[in-house]
Amino acid sequence: MVLNAQSQASPATEAPLDYRADGWCKTSFRAMGTDCQIMFRASSRGQAREFRDHAVGWVMDFERKYSRFREDSMISEINRRAGISWAETDDELDCILGLCHWFHWDTGGVFDPTALPLAKLWDYHSEAPRVPTDLEVEEAKAKVDWSKVQRRKGGVFLPERGMALDLGGIGKEYAVDRVFEKALNAGLKDVMVDFGRDVRVGGEAPQKGVWRVGLEHPHDPGRCWAGLQLTDRGVTTSGDYLRGFTVAGRYYGHILDPRSGRPVENGCRAASVIAPTCTEAGILSTAALVLGHDETMKLMGRHSLAAACLWQGDHIYETSRFSSYVMR
Repeated sequence: MVLNAQSQASPATEAPLDYRADGWCKTSFRAMGTDCQIMFRASSRGQAREFRDHAVGWVMDFERKYSRFREDSMISEINRRAGISWAETDDELDCILGLCHWFHWDTGGVFDPTALPLAKLWDYHSEAPRVPTDLEVEEAKAKVDWSKVQRRKGGVFLPERGMALDLGGIGKEYAVDRVFEKALNAGLKDVMVDFGRDVRVGGEAPQKGVWRVGLEHPHDPGRCWAGLQLTDRGVTTSGDYLRGFTVAGRYYGHILDPRSGRPVENGCRAASVIAPTCTEAGILSTAALVLGHDETMKLMGRHSLAAACLWQGDHIYETSRFSSYVMR
């Protein structure tokens, strides 16, 4: 769930479009550092092309404006002005930052969009990763605190030098929801938006009935341990088993706890959440991985329309609502 690369994507009109005689369409493209796919049922080839162009073009523009990996993005400009001056925002970014504020409070600070200094310190992309010193962790952690961010309509200010925003914990999931909404606004009722396995579905699947989404086994990546049957829902899985590094025989995953400044080490391997939106599901699944079983159950108690599953050690914990979606 990361805006984690500077994509060299094709223009919207070059994203391939598979169109079937029954109206089902699929377009696939690369954006936000991941593979993206949209499936939908259109009334005509013309409607399909029009929506494909609009949706893919919007995603490319979204990444251009809000990826911290692009020097010309709005986020990069905000970070350059940290401790110096206010930076301009647009309506979309104002909305995203409002969501960041809510989920920071809701998760007790586990979701913190100012955690970029820690992410750069624990650089799992490095060819020679290393474990930072305690002093380095404390210095980076001192720059992480969403509550210090100052906001107003059309502007944001990071008050201390070295502070930095990263929308990697919310951007891709937010984009899924926006493209899904655009499909509905275009009159498309049967839709699946899948950006790097952050998914939202609505209406019927091509095989009729509900959509089926597989859950990857954290101890055997590439194999599904269960499937979900759902519609009009978002679903995401967060895990530390695919991205990270090993030093002196010890594995350090890519998911960080901003409260400690260190990778999560509570025995949780993966967390899956189903929620009304992909944004809610994505933030809750990452928070669940950081919090562990007991605190996750308390968190989910505040989200009555969401359901969670947590792999902790060799045990699988599910909320009662989650099991109703599972087909084993």
